[in-house]
Amino acid sequence: MGRKTTTPLDRTTFANRHTGYGNHDSYSFSPRSPASIYRHAAPSGPWPWMDFDSDATLVHPPMTESPVDTTWRGYPYNLFCNWTTDQVRRSKIISGCAQLDSCSIHKVDVLSNGKIDEGLEDQAYVVSKETADEFWEGILDSRPSHVRVRALFLDSLTLPVLQMLGTKYSIEPFFFSSSLNWIPSRYQDLMRPGEGDHLTITLPFVGLLQNVTNLVSPSSIRSISAKPHPPFAANNVLVQELLSIHIVRTLQSSTIVSYYPRSISQRTSAKRLRTLVQRAGQNTYWQRIFSKSNDPTFLLLAILWYVQYSWDEAFEALYDHTNWLESRVLSTNNISLTGELHNVQAHLLNYQSLLQDFRRSITFIKHTPNPAMDGVVSRSECRQSADLLSRECGNLIYEIDRLESRRYVQSNRLKNIIDFAFAIVNIEDSRHTQRLAETTVKDSASMKQISYLTAIFLPASFVAGVFGMNVTEINPGSAQSMIHYIEATISLTIFTTWLIILLQSHSSIHKEGSSLWRRMCWPIFFVTDHVKAAHEKLRGETTGGYVLPV
Repeated sequence: MGRKTTTPLDRTTFANRHTGYGNHDSYSFSPRSPASIYRHAAPSGPWPWMDFDSDATLVHPPMTESPVDTTWRGYPYNLFCNWTTDQVRRSKIISGCAQLDSCSIHKVDVLSNGKIDEGLEDQAYVVSKETADEFWEGILDSRPSHVRVRALFLDSLTLPVLQMLGTKYSIEPFFFSSSLNWIPSRYQDLMRPGEGDHLTITLPFVGLLQNVTNLVSPSSIRSISAKPHPPFAANNVLVQELLSIHIVRTLQSSTIVSYYPRSISQRTSAKRLRTLVQRAGQNTYWQRIFSKSNDPTFLLLAILWYVQYSWDEAFEALYDHTNWLESRVLSTNNISLTGELHNVQAHLLNYQSLLQDFRRSITFIKHTPNPAMDGVVSRSECRQSADLLSRECGNLIYEIDRLESRRYVQSNRLKNIIDFAFAIVNIEDSRHTQRLAETTVKDSASMKQISYLTAIFLPASFVAGVFGMNVTEINPGSAQSMIHYIEATISLTIFTTWLIILLQSHSSIHKEGSSLWRRMCWPIFFVTDHVKAAHEKLRGETTGGYVLPV
């Protein structure tokens, strides 16, 4: 179980917004997780972590029937011969743990009476390179007969511990590769009717860190940080976490393995999760469940309730932040907040996918009964346990649906705020356009005044032009007369009008696409069209308003 580290923030590729209104910083999202490689999430895929470009032509020799190498240092090759060196390298099983020096292991035992073993001290067993063989001998020892389930919570999984647990419990390498690469997965393997099986759940989710005052660096944690508005005084940080669990369900004593990578934030450390599981065992409701059924799956469900609590806290923080964003948009009409709104909306869409994975995991558990129950209890007890499991899975599914409804409402609220912000922009544009129109009206009034002034002087200009004409009626002895002036003016006006309409491709006189001949003869067509229209109007009046067909 763990929290993912990330690369440094890049403002050019991802929004890291601190709007800084007063003393309130808005949520700041770190870079997205890389796309999950779902095809490598389960052993049902026949080509685990294979590169088709380089490995497709390689055919390995058939496996010989030889004794299985039980030494843990040979894992995963000792148990899973189909995993080659290149495939192990691509899956990061070794490289993801090789740089760590020690691993802390916290243990919880559920006894045969359904109670948590209170005698175990909450003390981590640290496995280093020097104590690896000692730890191997310890897990090979047989457990007390009264231990029904043993849960191991691991901090900072090292390569020796990975190999020892993988060898001891025959864990598919897919469990470790999916966890190290943050690939949501759920599958059942090694199913033996009446004996048991293996279940793997790898589930990313989102949690809330409260009152965070000093993070080492933004790149050290997969975070969505915020300094919220009053009444909240401290920083809140949303972090993407990972629940990684492998459960071995058997007849006698089952085992749950959950590991938590190293992180500067210890909100969901292995120690904390161990304490929460122990408190769940002290809860009256869960004590009754553990006492009614021997199925170790119920302990897995109790752990999954932690994921539900984390989601609920995260949405509470986002709800407060959405309220603050909404109030800022309504009070300031600030369009710059739309970037933050889109940022939160994008993460809510990602949360939809994570919640769907959460729901699928619970549904998978609900429809994957423990085959070992058939060998230890009667049929009626087995049916009672199955009904109880179905009920508890239904309770979790109900809570997940409630979370999805809450996410949907917040997403719609953000969309409404974004629409309102853009509506503000449109209103401002309309106001600006109105001001421009008012300015244009004022300019038009000024132009009218100029036109009026011109009109006042027009008669005088006309009279001056007339008295300046060189015609016999005004200047005796001139070569031309007023009649010649009028004839030339009318002829030139008619020619100019004819030429202008001729050069137009379409007008009210002739339609678009008319031939050059029709445009040249437009006066004739203009007269004939008007005569025809007048004739049809006259016929309509003589027939009572209807034009009779010819």
